[in-house]
Amino acid sequence: MEDSGEQPSPQPLQPADHCIRDGDFVVLKREDVFKAVQVQRRKKVTFEKQWFYLDNVIGHSYGTTFEVTSGGSLQPKKKQEEPTSETKEAGTDNRNIIDDGKSQKLTQDDIKALKDKGIKGEEIVQQLIENSTTFRDKTEFAQDKYIKKKKKKYEAIITVVKPSTRILSIMYYAREPGKINHMRYDTLAQMLTLGNIRAGNKMIVMETCAGLVLGAMMERMGGFGSIIQLYPGGGPVRAATACFGFPKSFLSGLYEFPLNKVDSLLNGTFSAEMLSSEPKDSASVEESNGALEEKQAAEQENEDSMAEAPESNQPEEQETVEIDAPDPEYKEPKEKDSKKDYIQEKQRRQEEQKKRHLEAAALLSERNADGLIVASRFHPTPLLLSLLDFVAPSRPFVVYCQYKEPLLESYTKLRERGGVINLRLSETWLRNYQVLPDRSHPKLLMSGGGGYLLSGFTVAMDNPKADTSLKPSVSALESQETEEPAAKKRKCPQSGS
Repeated sequence: MEDSGEQPSPQPLQPADHCIRDGDFVVLKREDVFKAVQVQRRKKVTFEKQWFYLDNVIGHSYGTTFEVTSGGSLQPKKKQEEPTSETKEAGTDNRNIIDDGKSQKLTQDDIKALKDKGIKGEEIVQQLIENSTTFRDKTEFAQDKYIKKKKKKYEAIITVVKPSTRILSIMYYAREPGKINHMRYDTLAQMLTLGNIRAGNKMIVMETCAGLVLGAMMERMGGFGSIIQLYPGGGPVRAATACFGFPKSFLSGLYEFPLNKVDSLLNGTFSAEMLSSEPKDSASVEESNGALEEKQAAEQENEDSMAEAPESNQPEEQETVEIDAPDPEYKEPKEKDSKKDYIQEKQRRQEEQKKRHLEAAALLSERNADGLIVASRFHPTPLLLSLLDFVAPSRPFVVYCQYKEPLLESYTKLRERGGVINLRLSETWLRNYQVLPDRSHPKLLMSGGGGYLLSGFTVAMDNPKADTSLKPSVSALESQETEEPAAKKRKCPQSGS
């Protein structure tokens, strides 16, 4: 009896964690199409040629399926039992069916009139089936395919799911793979596994994949540990990271450091004055969502990745507010408050950013990171050779590149440099299967490639011995190239004696 009384106590906590609240980031799903948006009251959202409001989504649990009704409101859809195969009338084959466009009795005007009357999509699909002269002559598989096609066209069914690494990576790869350097979702999973990403780690990441790799690492670490992101340009781009909807506690262990200051940090010439010499205008914007040009790229990225091409004109203005929600908060002081208050707020953000950069520099200077992840559009060799100095011995590192030739060069350079073991250059092969009764087979469209990974482990290396062992080899090569005939003349007398 005591156990039965204790079990219901944690139940109220579960709906709170799995409940959709105002301001949360969610992913809208319809068939195999995804779109990430932020839940806001009276905010018009366009998805798959349907517009609606997300007000009624608040309070429901993730995974709930909604139906778009008149006025753009969402109503939870009740599950209905599908007719069994025994009640269906199906033909034996489709050889006598001719697609002449005359099999459907309903015209487009009739369908439009049904929509104007407010008839739901299910009833429209049912009437299309009843008015089709060839439906009963089709095979059972052809009938299911026909119903699925008509439901996709006339039924506005949307499922609201919780953002995750798998969903967001599939969404980005399907919509705009160029924004994430054509990194496939299985390749990202391999990176997280090979990099040993776990809670409590101190990780270094250098990526130009719109923050997708960073968000995947933060999700796996669960807010425990620290991540130092190295960014090029004016500020880090974290458009995909914002779609995860992490709580503020996750951001306490996230640091960023400019990539152009890494050499000075390695040489020991880094100082706080070097950060103050950066442009202050970009610094104020970096605190919110990155530099202005990077922010525009992130906004375009979210629009291209999450909306269809026909929709990109209309919801572009909406998506910028849905994904980059913190921006209006920073614009309000400029529009409403006085110029003096705006300057003070700007200086405060600059000081906070400078403080975070110094903290990141201190963490890097310890040179005891637990791992390194590189996934950028730049050549990986110089990045890898310089950033490996910040990683502690016996720690993994993973480098992603869309092409294998740059990774082959990195492989060769690392073998010459030393200090690494278990180097492995790999490519993941992926094939999707359709699994249905009597219809399981590989899908016709298969990904051509998801990129290449170079992984390995760092080991302790004695620098003086390593340097002396490398210098003679280099000098010997140079002498052979410049004075090759003289070297051969010297070897002949020695061999004779």
